[in-house]
Amino acid sequence: MKEQYVIGRNPVLELLKTENKIDKLYVQKGQVQGSINKIIGKAKDDNIEVQYVDKSKLTSLANSKAHQGVVALVGGFEYAQLDDIMNFAKGKNEDPFIIILDGIEDTYNLGAIIRTAECAGAHGVIVPKRRSASVNQTVYKTSAGAVEHMRVCQVANITYAIESLKKLGLWIYGADADGEQVYYKNELTGPICLVIGSEGKGLSRLVKEKCDILVRIPMLGKISSLNASVATSILIYEVVRQRNEQK
Repeated sequence: MKEQYVIGRNPVLELLKTENKIDKLYVQKGQVQGSINKIIGKAKDDNIEVQYVDKSKLTSLANSKAHQGVVALVGGFEYAQLDDIMNFAKGKNEDPFIIILDGIEDTYNLGAIIRTAECAGAHGVIVPKRRSASVNQTVYKTSAGAVEHMRVCQVANITYAIESLKKLGLWIYGADADGEQVYYKNELTGPICLVIGSEGKGLSRLVKEKCDILVRIPMLGKISSLNASVATSILIYEVVRQRNEQK
């Protein structure tokens, strides 16, 4: 797997809490206060090499000025398998709650969605291998490190993944501007999967056909669509609300 750099204090700190191998930690010279000091201490406890470099070196490694004084060199992201997601839900004695992203190509949206999904207790996120954003340093940073705690599964075919989830007893709810029902009027409890399309194209035709129900978020203003990560957050927390009411 190709090595990559994780940048930013929170993403690196979250990375240090996991079992992922950090090959080397680069820290800006003179940056030894606050969370940076905590990062350095944790890295030394884990016998990770810490190299102190100039700010320009960090900017070059990160290909960005938003590194906040720390960059971690790690191996490529380990994608989960569908079984990993299902077993995680089973281990927590919870009904599976999965998000499928159909054609989300913006890494900032992917990171934001993963962050919300992790905060809301979702068990996994599924993305296609082609025509989709993959996990990179932007996703690490945008997710504030949540990607290290979320099972992200990359599949060759979204429709096949949906069929597999149906066989496992999940209900598939697709978000679509022309959905026949408003999202909060549906019972979003039990084993469930939310399917979100891209901002420009929405759900692809085949994916839309595979969904059990298409739901919509009411649009009352002059703008006809929401940012994909915002729309996903609304739906995710409706699932959370209904599940909490059911307890």
